[in-house]
Amino acid sequence: MNILITIVLALAGLIALLLILGLFSKKGYTIERAIAINKPKPEVFNYIKLLKNQDYYSKWVMTDPSMKKVFTGSDGTAGFIYAWDSTDKNAGKGEQEIKRIVEGDNVEMEIRFERPFKGVSQATLSTENAGAQTNVKWVFSSQVKYPMNIMMLFINFEKLLGKDMEISLVTLKKNLEK
Repeated sequence: MNILITIVLALAGLIALLLILGLFSKKGYTIERAIAINKPKPEVFNYIKLLKNQDYYSKWVMTDPSMKKVFTGSDGTAGFIYAWDSTDKNAGKGEQEIKRIVEGDNVEMEIRFERPFKGVSQATLSTENAGAQTNVKWVFSSQVKYPMNIMMLFINFEKLLGKDMEISLVTLKKNLEK
């Protein structure tokens, strides 16, 4: 009986410690990645502003080529929604909406996840002239509510998501420079 009480108290103490750590842990993250593409800015921007083109460069979208997709609105304009649903846990279910476009400069999107976890993230793809090249910068940020922010103590989102963003940008570069 004493062993059982000790185990229960130890578990309760561990849970309490994690909840206290969550109060002081980061509650969000921002990840940035960039790449130079050997194409003119208008050509690059006109490609990335179309969310349907992510089928050809986004590692996350390419995870499950047979996922169900639903498009609402006019691609490349504010209000366009790209929804997906996949049985692959790495793709999950959610939707991405173009919230704002600064023509020729950037596309701001909101990404709403349903599965494998609920959440809302912000993403921006921007272009900048760099001589004969165009720099593309991808910024991804999200807030994680308490107590779920505790997972940020154990998961390095910068490394995890940043790697996928880099792979996607390299694929984007290859596709545009063909």
